[in-house]
Order: sequence, then structure tokens, then C-alpha cells
Amino acid sequence: MRKAITLGILLLIAGCEKTYAPKPKGYNRLDLPERAYTFLPDSLPYTFEISRAAKIYPDSSYIAERYWIDIFYPNVVANVQITYKPLRHNQQLLKELINDSYKLTSKHEIKAYAINESVLKTPSGKTAVVAELEGEVPSQFQFFITDSIDNFIRGALYFRTSTKNDSLAPAIEYMKEDIVHMLNTLEWKEPQ
Repeated sequence: MRKAITLGILLLIAGCEKTYAPKPKGYNRLDLPERAYTFLPDSLPYTFEISRAAKIYPDSSYIAERYWIDIFYPNVVANVQITYKPLRHNQQLLKELINDSYKLTSKHEIKAYAINESVLKTPSGKTAVVAELEGEVPSQFQFFITDSIDNFIRGALYFRTSTKNDSLAPAIEYMKEDIVHMLNTLEWKEPQ
């Protein structure tokens, strides 16, 4: 009996000396919503189709202006911030807004290892400038679209998570496709 207890204690001590190796973190499970769309509310000077899974909120930042909205996707914890500016035929204002858009995108150069800019032509003949940012950046997709006379919209995609962008890749691609759908269905309303 005494030998069995001694042997049990020795095995217990020997078992405690094993080094512990933590298991690697698992991947996040992303349940991407089915693609189904509806139009924005009529209270805005622009309209486009958004996902039925998204929720619309007025922009709550301290600099928010009328017609600025956040399109929130609860399934992927992401939002698209939309800022709208009426131009009223002011070409100087248009130049300033375009320059501001480029400046806001370039602020991500510190963490981005690539910023791929392209021009998107919509089915209705509108032109949008889109920027896809690669790397551990807070905003992976930005754009602006204007009719150069009355309307200007700028948008940026943000994920409210600390998850690395390589793990978010399916959600980023999903959101990019949704934003392109928004741009392709954009219609301006009469100037306010």
C-alpha cells in the first residue's frame, strides 16, 4: 500500500512538470446575412438600396450635419458612415470636399500597406471614386460620389471590433459588395 501511495505521488509530481502550451485562438464565426435590399427613407435628398439586415441611424458625432447617417450591420458589427453635402452649384466647395475625401483616406497610410483607388461607373452613368485599403486599417473601404452641381456624398466602412482584418476578410468582401450595390442604385432627389 505504501509503495502504491509513493508511486502515485511520484506520478503526480512528474505530471505537474509538463509544460503547458496554450491552444491557438479560433476563428470568428461570421454569419453573413442573405442579400435582400430596400430603399432608404424618403426624408433624405438621396436614395439607394441598403441591406434589409442593416439599421439606419442619424450620425451622432458632434460634427454631424443634417442628412448624415450611419448604416449599421449588426450581424458583422460594421457600419458605413455616410456624409452628405449640398453643393448648390458651388465649384469651390466641390473642390474642397474632394480634397477632404483624399486627405481622410490618406490618413490611413500609416497602417495601410496598399491603397487601391479606382473609378466606378454606375449603371445610371454616375461616377464614384472608391478606395480599398489593405492592412490593419480602421477603414477598409471609402468612396465619394457627386453630380458636380448639387450633391456630394462621402462614405467609409468601419468594423467595431479589434479582430484582425485577415480574419474579417469574408465580412470585408461582403460589405464592399453591399456598398457597390448602394452606389449602383444611388439616385439624387430634388435639391433641398
